[in-house]
Amino acid sequence: MILQSLNDYYERKRNSLPGFGIELKELPFLLVLKSDGTFLHIQDTRQGEGKLRRGRSFLVPQAVKKSVNVAANLLWGNSEYILGLPDPKKLVEQRQKGKEKHYRERLVQMCTEFRAEIARLPDDVRAGAGVSAVFTFLSRGDFAAVLADPLWPQLSADGANVSLKLAGEERPVCSDPGVLSVTEPAAPGGNGQDLCLITGRSDVIARLHPPIKGVWGSQTSGANIVSFNLPAFCSYGRQKGANAPVSKRAAFAYTTALNHLLSSKQRMQVGDASTVFWAASENRMESLLAKLFAEPSENDPDQGVNAVKELFDAPKAGTPAIYDDGTRFFVLGLAPNAARIAVRVWHVATVGALAGSIRQHFVDLDIVRASYVERPFLSLKALLLAVSPLGELEKLPPNLGGDFMKAILAGTPYPQTLLQAALRRIHAEQAKKDSKTGKHRDHVPYARAALIKAWLNRHVRNANPNTEREINMALDENNTNTGYRLGRLFAVLERVQEDANPGLNTTIRDSYFGSASSTPSAVFPTLMRRNQHHMTKLRKEKPGLYVNRDKLIQAICNDGIDGDRGFDTTLSLENQGRFVIGYYHQRQDFFKTVS
Repeated sequence: MILQSLNDYYERKRNSLPGFGIELKELPFLLVLKSDGTFLHIQDTRQGEGKLRRGRSFLVPQAVKKSVNVAANLLWGNSEYILGLPDPKKLVEQRQKGKEKHYRERLVQMCTEFRAEIARLPDDVRAGAGVSAVFTFLSRGDFAAVLADPLWPQLSADGANVSLKLAGEERPVCSDPGVLSVTEPAAPGGNGQDLCLITGRSDVIARLHPPIKGVWGSQTSGANIVSFNLPAFCSYGRQKGANAPVSKRAAFAYTTALNHLLSSKQRMQVGDASTVFWAASENRMESLLAKLFAEPSENDPDQGVNAVKELFDAPKAGTPAIYDDGTRFFVLGLAPNAARIAVRVWHVATVGALAGSIRQHFVDLDIVRASYVERPFLSLKALLLAVSPLGELEKLPPNLGGDFMKAILAGTPYPQTLLQAALRRIHAEQAKKDSKTGKHRDHVPYARAALIKAWLNRHVRNANPNTEREINMALDENNTNTGYRLGRLFAVLERVQEDANPGLNTTIRDSYFGSASSTPSAVFPTLMRRNQHHMTKLRKEKPGLYVNRDKLIQAICNDGIDGDRGFDTTLSLENQGRFVIGYYHQRQDFFKTVS
């Protein structure tokens, strides 16, 4: 279904995508020729600065699938194929291995095959001014002027793709309409065909599929979703692509569509998964989805907030309600896996159902926040960074980002590993201090608290909706859950310690937060005894505040957490999460009240 949906997307967008047998390719350098084949100079098409400097893209005949064999592209390629000149780095490597002779022999084969591809063109195309000039230039075999050009060192050092063009022309010879026209595959019919699994029609089957490029972390030359490179993957005597017959047309269509999506705005990075999305027909959600999840750009820092507002306000705006849109929508997440590409996420839903699930995601995340939080919008990256070790996404479990995304799109519970990761980060950072200011770092920041609250509410809604209550956005004094109450109590004990010792740089949080949230009975009796010393000091110096704090502690403990039952021996993972939210809610309530 994935390939079929991509094929359908190509058919929908074919007027704006390369035709069959054609692709869009960066050509950083062009060899400029006179009409008689005389070399003039090397043209640099690159634009931008530093690492962002990229060559101009042109429509070119689709690249051939290369392995160990020599196979040349039509009228474009690197200097090895076009001129038969060695790549400096490869030459050194082969010389060190004692294989320089073999490498030079291979260069001759590469150059010969490049010219043979030109010679195979129809007579009328080969007689064109551009192709004729190229053939004459290559036939002479004198490339001294090319080597003397100031740009040659850059061209050869980069191993860049190159083509040739006539002086005064805007496009290279390989982009000439006459050249591109010969790439159209033969019409269906005849012998040597099979039933295409994508289109359901008899057609010429692709032995090898074009590579998929743009998947973060995969090979720069591209990788495949469909490939059969070992005998163990083959059956019934079939070879390569014949094991899953896909026509050349369909293989071109789905790979072109996917490569286009991977380089478009309909793409976002979710953990290690390069995620693309599209609709069965033109739809607003195609441009909205990335804004709902992606990190806002510097040029448009409010894009996430505006996208969420549009999602929530759609029914109020007098426009067709997005929640009633029955258009099918597809989300595909791809991750590198050796020479292949692994599918991390594949989700199909109507636009309306998807909008409802995403809306619920943001409702679940909604939690009280401090006034200094400048960006209330939480992108997917911000949420994953909140639970990643050292703030590095690469250190997260490889499937976590994809599993999280699937849960958001489907409206299902978030993965348990997400809560575990959040609690680990809180425990790891409970005593961390800023290296510059020496003050405590926030171990339960807004993003982390929002994520835990959302995780717990989804868990309750799907597992125990009749026996447990969902967590409110702000402090809930009526919530009698043990974990939540203990978290509130810990926050009050910490605040009393701070009240009694202004300017204190180390609190009970540094040493006791992790154990208090997991094994309360081992910690809270000690904390309650120590609290009496702080309360005594507070009663002498700030009697009014003492009364307020004492009433608050008694109100929290009234439901038995420090009465006949005593403190729980251990807290479950879910109640550890409620402990964190109780602590966070109580701290936020302190910030908004005047002590």
